[in-house]
Amino acid sequence: MKSAFIQEHAVADAGRGLYAVTTGPDGALWFTESRAHRIGRITTDGAITRFPVPSRNGGPYGIAPGPDGALWFTEMNANRIGRITTGGETTDFPLPVTGAYPSAITAGTDGGMWFTMNQANAIGRIDTDGTITTHPLPTEAAAPVGITAGPDGAVWFVEIAAGQIGRITPDGTIDEFPLPDRTGRPHAITTSDNGDLWFTEWGGNRVGSITTDGKIEVHDLPTPRSEPHGITLGPDGALWTALENGTLARISTPGR
Repeated sequence: MKSAFIQEHAVADAGRGLYAVTTGPDGALWFTESRAHRIGRITTDGAITRFPVPSRNGGPYGIAPGPDGALWFTEMNANRIGRITTGGETTDFPLPVTGAYPSAITAGTDGGMWFTMNQANAIGRIDTDGTITTHPLPTEAAAPVGITAGPDGAVWFVEIAAGQIGRITPDGTIDEFPLPDRTGRPHAITTSDNGDLWFTEWGGNRVGSITTDGKIEVHDLPTPRSEPHGITLGPDGALWTALENGTLARISTPGR
């Protein structure tokens, strides 16, 4: 078996709360430091730069590249959506509802950035000029978290408190698909290379897939109480998920 080479880079003081990381349009990795209220940038050779978010105690969480060449992020504590250029210039935009707790964010196929509003029970969209639209969810107290652009032109998200997968079209039409186990607490979602959406069930110790027409399959993880969180498509075509028990799991889809 070939051994993996892992090199670690200290990017923050202990307990500073690194939450999300994404590849920027400049080829560097950009990440959020929620408890330090900063956005970080690290090059592949380990050079680190940090930028404070516009709002004091903003609590940045999700981050994703936008269609305008900038990075967009959520500020959970400040109830705002932020934007940072690759040169480090930041701006942010207040949400039209209070206490929304914006969480994950993704670029849609319609030129906007879509994000979950965990405590407002809604999905939001922001144009690159800062115009914000909100879409309330049909299910009360669903608490959406993870979100991703789907292969069908819609945006897909998970409802951690309702045990459902959601889909929203650019015009705001929402469909919800209940999981077989409504207590599974879905946390993150991503698109695979075969056109299905894959998600984690944090409370159910499972990963699952959903087709664009709503067919769901779930798969138990081999280790009990693994608590899967983030999930992404790897360069090898497999899905990878981060487990709270301190390991990574590789999920081979059919043909992989």
